[in-house]
Amino acid sequence: MSASLIGFVVIAGMLVLIALRAPVALAMAVAGFVGFAWIVAFDPALSILDAGPFETLSNYSFSPIPMFILMGVFASKARMSAELFGGARTLFGGWRGGMALAAVSSCGVFSAISGSSLATAASMSRVALPEMKKNGYADSLATGSLAAGGTLGIMIPPSIALLLYALITEQSVGDMFIAGVVPGLLGIVLYCGAIAIVVALKPELAQPGEPTTLREKIVGLKGLVPFGGIFLFIIGGIYGGFFTPTEAAAVGAAGTFTVALFRGMSYKDFGEAVEETLMLSAMIFFMIIGAEIFGYFLSVSRISFSLVELVQSLELGPYAVLFCILGLYLLLGCVMDSIAMLLLTVPVVYPLVETAGFDPVWFGIITVIAVEMGLITPPVGMNVFVIKSVAPQVPIKEIFRGVMPFVLSDVLRLALLILFPVLALGLL
Repeated sequence: MSASLIGFVVIAGMLVLIALRAPVALAMAVAGFVGFAWIVAFDPALSILDAGPFETLSNYSFSPIPMFILMGVFASKARMSAELFGGARTLFGGWRGGMALAAVSSCGVFSAISGSSLATAASMSRVALPEMKKNGYADSLATGSLAAGGTLGIMIPPSIALLLYALITEQSVGDMFIAGVVPGLLGIVLYCGAIAIVVALKPELAQPGEPTTLREKIVGLKGLVPFGGIFLFIIGGIYGGFFTPTEAAAVGAAGTFTVALFRGMSYKDFGEAVEETLMLSAMIFFMIIGAEIFGYFLSVSRISFSLVELVQSLELGPYAVLFCILGLYLLLGCVMDSIAMLLLTVPVVYPLVETAGFDPVWFGIITVIAVEMGLITPPVGMNVFVIKSVAPQVPIKEIFRGVMPFVLSDVLRLALLILFPVLALGLL
């Protein structure tokens, strides 16, 4: 049996393990070990199992991950989300659907500190959902806007997904962060446009808010100051070359910690923040270790080269290859976590992207948006289930109905980025 055929057999076995609800990290590690032992030998596979985790955990490049997570958890413990939503709500005043617009905008700003879609969705929904329900918003619009708004956390830097993509493909983390700014802001604009269209077509879904004066709007902006200051300091520092992304992560965590202290964060909150950071970091690093072991197997199986040869034999054009990859991501997004999806697929499809001649930074943005869509598409939709945990009384079908306009706006955003790559690459 050839190495490539063994590779496809092992990958099929890994997918079976995932379907049986084995942890994705464990499935990747087992598949990588078994596949490498099958193709090479058992003893070298044991050596990889022995050295791989240490090499991964001691890699300095991965050190921003816990710092960015800690930054978002501190922001949550400092209860910044409540002040942020309150300020955004004041800005939109008496607009019909203004609270939904405020929820999406708040999610976008909060994600600039959080870096995590699930954390953004959880933090903002606890604050915004009760207020939206109290003001007569339909369940579908209220929950859908928060589930979709949470996905902005995976794109707007600092983003753990962009960081992992950069490390997997050996791209500049700073370039990936800068390239994510415009597409992330475009996502906020298109989501707000989706809300405006839905409310215009079905006014009964949302009630007008209380009008606010110009003075009240200006005062409401103070809730954006801590977020805007930290975000600009991080991105400006990276863009200006004052510090590396790793240093930016530490600076951001320190800045958010300082703000949290002034907001009255207790010792108990601090302990919970550290514990939550350790748990999330351990989960991500476990997946990275599994992906590392799986990567050794991919290299000896030469699956990526076989796929490149297959695509070349089919004489598919570059954009046909791109659309096939995006279709794969949309399918996987229905059943798999976003971080696991990136770690599992990028090493396989990246050689196809290089062969097709696409810019790797641009493709990274396209990939992350496609993964982002998977967070709100059925049947899994991780963000949808986060909202469901906060609002257990809302039927899951109502939440999925509410996110569909935002899925369509993400399709539009993908189309715009494919047609105009300068949207992602213009700031580089």
